[in-house]
Amino acid sequence: MKTTIPRLLLASSALHLGALAYTVRPHQQQQQAIIAAPGFDDDASAPSLPQPPYRDDLLSLHKDLVTIPSISSQETDAGLFLAKYLVKRGWFVDLQVVPPLNINGANSNNTERESKRANVLAFPASARHAVPRLLVTSHIDVVPPYISYSTNSTDGKIDSYTLISGRGSVDAKASVAAQIIAVEELLANNEVSEKDVSFLFVVGEETHGDGMKFFASNLDDRVKFQSVIYGEPTENKLACGHKGMGGGTVHAKGKAGHSGYPWLGKSATELLVRVLVKLVDADLGSSERFGNTTVNIGTIEGGVAANVIPKDASAKLAIRVAAGNQSTGSELVRQKVEQILKETDEDAFTLTWAEGYGPVECECDVDGFETMVANYGTDVPNFKGDHVSYLYGPGSILVAHGDDEALQVRDLEAAVEGYKKLIKHALRD
Repeated sequence: MKTTIPRLLLASSALHLGALAYTVRPHQQQQQAIIAAPGFDDDASAPSLPQPPYRDDLLSLHKDLVTIPSISSQETDAGLFLAKYLVKRGWFVDLQVVPPLNINGANSNNTERESKRANVLAFPASARHAVPRLLVTSHIDVVPPYISYSTNSTDGKIDSYTLISGRGSVDAKASVAAQIIAVEELLANNEVSEKDVSFLFVVGEETHGDGMKFFASNLDDRVKFQSVIYGEPTENKLACGHKGMGGGTVHAKGKAGHSGYPWLGKSATELLVRVLVKLVDADLGSSERFGNTTVNIGTIEGGVAANVIPKDASAKLAIRVAAGNQSTGSELVRQKVEQILKETDEDAFTLTWAEGYGPVECECDVDGFETMVANYGTDVPNFKGDHVSYLYGPGSILVAHGDDEALQVRDLEAAVEGYKKLIKHALRD
């Protein structure tokens, strides 16, 4: 049975653990719009920027979030911390338990702890029975490995140029912290109505998007958000959208034999290498906004020994789709890939295509924002509907999954102001 927004909320501001009750542990061209390589201005002589009144709250929340490990499928503690944090600040919170996934992305039983990971849904307590117009959302899971929180401050003092490092410091706990502070600032100053805003912080975005998919599939059809603001690292630029995603596995079938007599066999790896070069060089579609569709050959497997003509070979592909629309783009690319396989060898290849989507468009015509287009995937296509989607957040994707994931204090503070501006725009009458 699907649930309405009020049903998802709790009967009081006390944190409801329910089933979660347990001890918490303290030829490819570049697209037209690109993200510049991140550069951090750590010049000690640079003038410090004015300190906003919310700096301490912002940095404290960000530090707490980054300090808690929350690799995908292990988000339980981060979700509980965030829920308790919001309850203490007067929010009405519900934890939506998300079933764990197996290796193929299907719901399955897994470890006890994974079975308690949950999306965090929150409303201002006084508006818990309202159906809000705006959903502000990001994700609390991160990629491995865990990297502890740190700063480059040698004397403990923090200023605008202090660099904050750690896993999730950018993607996407920076967005989570900035979103919460931005909304609370707007509410405190009576710049938005409590009945209009809500939070959703999901699990599983970095893997299969299961947190957002589960939320969307269990939302009553009568609940219609007018706008959704997604938090992801966009360098505090407003994204006009991002490329779609497709891909899968190309299987090549040959005939085994002695390597000294290649004409007696058929090399699956040779066939595979030839077709992969064609795929990389092929025009798989392009658009003015998103640039060219690109192919990444992630893994190649084949053969049993150097002196044996390989009978089987396979390669896994990740394709960033730039053509078509969100509904058709992935299928258009699949058809082109199938045609190239057939032209290379009509009998040797089979393609296992993963579920995908075409380019995702977001609203970016908002005064006061620079714009960009992203090459990475987000939860935007996992929540379908008639709402307007905005994609925005602090930090650079170019460091987001690396050992050097970091951003400066001023990036976080700029994001708070950016979210405030974006929220007011989304709620304008």
